[in-house]
Amino acid sequence: MKLYATNIPQVLPDWATVISNNAGLIEVEINDESPSFHSVLEELATEIQPGVVGVKAGDLCKRLSIEMVDSNEKNDNQNEIHNCIC
Repeated sequence: MKLYATNIPQVLPDWATVISNNAGLIEVEINDESPSFHSVLEELATEIQPGVVGVKAGDLCKRLSIEMVDSNEKNDNQNEIHNCIC
């Protein structure tokens, strides 16, 4: 699995690797076979809709310390927009 962000922390979990950083878009590869990653998924899993359990992209990004804001809003702390796309 891959996710794309404009800002990531300097240190990522062992199951996440930066693949590229082009024009400010950072591509992160997630080793979805890692037991550590599965533990995180189990912790973050919620009922997304009746009968469907999963992990929201925003929750995963928050766990990775990637700030996710609405593209129409300004981040008052850094005056930048940070998005996470999974």
